[in-house]
Amino acid sequence: MPLSERARVEVYLPDLPKQAYQDLLHALDQEFTYTFGGCTIIRGLDGSYLSQAGFKLQDRVTLIYTDTPYGFQENFEIISKYADKLRDAAFQALEEEAMLVVVHQVYHSA
Repeated sequence: MPLSERARVEVYLPDLPKQAYQDLLHALDQEFTYTFGGCTIIRGLDGSYLSQAGFKLQDRVTLIYTDTPYGFQENFEIISKYADKLRDAAFQALEEEAMLVVVHQVYHSA
C-alpha cells in the first residue's frame, strides 16, 4: 500500500497552572478536533530555551498536534498561513516571549 503525505501541525505550550494556558490548550483541542478530525496532547514534557536576555530557562511543556488532510508541498502557502495564525493567537492569549508552532511532513499508511 502506498503512503499518503500529510502536514502535521504541532504547538508547544508552556505547562503552567494559569487559566489562560488551560483555555488556550482547550481552544486548540477544539480547533484541531473539529477542523481536522482529532489531535493528540502530550503533557509534562521537560524542555529549556534561551531567553531574550540570554538566560537558559527550564520549562515544562505541553505538546498538542494534529495531522491535516493536506499534502505538505502542494499546500505549503495555506499551511504556512494557518501556522502563523495559530502562533499569533497563542501570543495574544498568553504572556510569553516565545511560542513554537511547527509544521512538517508525515506519511500515513493507507
